[in-house]
Amino acid sequence: MSDLTLPIASFSPLYEQIKAMILASLQASEWLPGDAIPSEMELAARYAVSQGTVRKAIDELAAQNLLVRRQGKGTFVATHQEDDWQYRFLRLAPDSGEKFHLTNQFLSCEKTKASAYVANLLKLKAGDPIIHIDRVQSFAGKPIVFEEIFLPGVRFKGLDLEALHAWHGPVYAFYEGHYATHMVRAEEKIKAVAADEVLSKHLHLKEGAPLLSVERVAFTYGNKPVEIRHARYDTLEQHYENKLN
Repeated sequence: MSDLTLPIASFSPLYEQIKAMILASLQASEWLPGDAIPSEMELAARYAVSQGTVRKAIDELAAQNLLVRRQGKGTFVATHQEDDWQYRFLRLAPDSGEKFHLTNQFLSCEKTKASAYVANLLKLKAGDPIIHIDRVQSFAGKPIVFEEIFLPGVRFKGLDLEALHAWHGPVYAFYEGHYATHMVRAEEKIKAVAADEVLSKHLHLKEGAPLLSVERVAFTYGNKPVEIRHARYDTLEQHYENKLN
């Protein structure tokens, strides 16, 4: 017998290969957030496969919230411009059950250098250029969230406080429209903290008041981390809600 071990052939189902090709087109911005993608028939002809194979690939991308099916209209690239998607990653909800609408107050937007910690999360090198944003979000006139946001400086080149002040929609929609960056998933770490002097000032609380600290890393296509948000939530009249499957 030969001592040589034959390599095991790697195999992925055809629909997975089509899914990868569609995803590559999304990554290349062939279809932008909010755009309709070609019909299943057109994609089947393009990739020389059956419509059923294309349908299965699209079903998986829709399940991952990358595409959205609209009955009678077609399939569209998911966008944070839509009302149902504006707070897709936000798990904070009012105890009252009211519809949540947060107002933004951007405090600063500065170009700086990535610390070792931030660089590691964003897959950069320590000292690489980043943008650091501070903002307060309010609900019903009361500040309830203080956030620090960190972005790669090269991808978000030119971003400044004036541009943020001029924007009145969701920040993720701003990223889509101005920097062709669509957030597709996020990872979070959560813990309880006490308000320090800075947080008590911005959230109108006493020092030592309990807060919920949520550190989120958001990813775009290709599993690329492109944003860190470190939020501190006042949960006196709000709660953190998550649905697990």
